[in-house]
Amino acid sequence: MKRLKRYTKIGFLGLFLVAFLAGCGGSDSSAPVAADPAAKDTKAITTYSLDGATGVIAESAKTILVTLPNGTPLEALVAKFTTTGDSVHVDAEPQTSASTPNDFNAAVEYTVTAEDKSQTVYTVTATVALADAKAITRYSIQNGAVFIDEAARTISVTMPAGTDKTALVATFITTGTSVDVVATGAQVSGVTVNDFTDPVDYLVTAGDLSEVTYTVTVTVRSALGPDPVNLGTAGNFVILAKTAVSTTGTTAVVGDIGVSPAAASYITGFSLIADSTNTFSTSSLVTGSIYAADYATPTPANMTTAISDMEIAFTDASGRSNTDFTELHAGDISGQTLVPGLYKWGTGVLITSAGVTLAGGADDVWIFQIAQDLTVNNSAIVTLLGGAQAKNIFWQVSGQATLGTAADFKGILLSQTLISFNTGAKMTGRALAQTAVTLDATAMTQPAL
Repeated sequence: MKRLKRYTKIGFLGLFLVAFLAGCGGSDSSAPVAADPAAKDTKAITTYSLDGATGVIAESAKTILVTLPNGTPLEALVAKFTTTGDSVHVDAEPQTSASTPNDFNAAVEYTVTAEDKSQTVYTVTATVALADAKAITRYSIQNGAVFIDEAARTISVTMPAGTDKTALVATFITTGTSVDVVATGAQVSGVTVNDFTDPVDYLVTAGDLSEVTYTVTVTVRSALGPDPVNLGTAGNFVILAKTAVSTTGTTAVVGDIGVSPAAASYITGFSLIADSTNTFSTSSLVTGSIYAADYATPTPANMTTAISDMEIAFTDASGRSNTDFTELHAGDISGQTLVPGLYKWGTGVLITSAGVTLAGGADDVWIFQIAQDLTVNNSAIVTLLGGAQAKNIFWQVSGQATLGTAADFKGILLSQTLISFNTGAKMTGRALAQTAVTLDATAMTQPAL
């Protein structure tokens, strides 16, 4: 009986040891391991933006489209994104939201890796919006004065008197991609001709195909000032005198010279070379021909007519009425700016080295009636502004006209006596004297017709 109890105790002890060893089996590497919970397989990009522009995510296609403002450079943009994945790469480079730059000139592939190491690829395409700009920022037609009213989309052009509106060419700058006119089609700045008799509509198209219309209205203004003086055949000469024309120094004359009733011998300093017909002469100092009353037919008759026309022109200029300005600045117009009109002085007129400015359009007219002498001091300049032309400026001088050294004069001089040019004076115009014209190293050029 005692032996049975002993064996029973031994058996219980053995079972206890087996159970104990089984409980400690986790430390044995050969024992089975319990499985971890399943790793996540989520790998979506849930939000995405570039440079403040929100991307459109097509989850089924795994694409993201982003439209950026016009002009945005694509070379180094930084994306902001959120993802359910564990990591995001572009090629082999890890991506950090709001930090990693990429070049989006081509589509960029984002590889998203889940916790379970599965992957998916999103393709991001960035495009720059087409420009919606479509303004005409600058516009001009020849010498016209232009006003652009951007709010009203109108352009007003004022052209000089006498302008033909039926065939004008505009020069313009636009922020759009194309400009069209219904009547003439596509417009090329500085090339396309349009008829502006009626207002012309310019259709400006932007890069995004939006459109706007500018209406251009051209107005031709009336000429200001009196009617021009008709020179008749006297206008064929840059220098015309009754008694003599002389020069010293290196003179340069562009235009024809004539004297009558004086003979060719009263044209001195030019080293005249008679033409074979003996109807005119030439000179190395003159770009043009030289005529005198004693040359062969038909020169004498032509010269008589020219002198007569000069005298008629002088009488016309001196007899104009409806004066706009009388005794202005007591005859000293130095430093002044004079508008077109008829000016009258009972004295002489002085222009000092301060010069004088004549401001007006290409067809505007000035007539200066001067009862005594016209004195233009050394280095004085007659300046023309706004398109004013020498051919439309008439200086009617009852005394003599003297242009000082290095003076620069413009206009038609109609003198009842002498016209004298001091050394280096120059003139764009005509010197028409009822006595003589004297030059000294003078540059004399006839005005544009």
